[in-house]
Amino acid sequence: QVRLVESGGGLVQAGVSLRLSCAASGRTPGSYAMGWFRQAPGKEREFVASISWNSVRTDYQDSVKDRFTISRDNANNMVYLQIDPVKREDAGIYYCAAAGDASVFRSMGLGIYWGQGTQVTVSS
Repeated sequence: QVRLVESGGGLVQAGVSLRLSCAASGRTPGSYAMGWFRQAPGKEREFVASISWNSVRTDYQDSVKDRFTISRDNANNMVYLQIDPVKREDAGIYYCAAAGDASVFRSMGLGIYWGQGTQVTVSS
């Protein structure tokens, strides 16, 4: 099992760069594929990005692939999501997720571990 704690959210201005962090702990967190999801106000949670355990493969929602970058540091059990530049439509709660295989992320299938989320609010 793996525990996930997100940080880095808050009130940000549109146009700036923002980095969200996710600290993973528990049993061999470096062996999990990791992902980021977001839930905008009044909308369902949606897939944003994922990265394989060894960083070889990344996957992005089409609408964010030009501005979002997912990365990980297995030595420190951290996963990051860089947003550059931030847009108003990026507002929402961002969730870190872990799974044995990244293939479950887009369908939000079984076997996903979730963090509690970090809120991103965007001002114009």
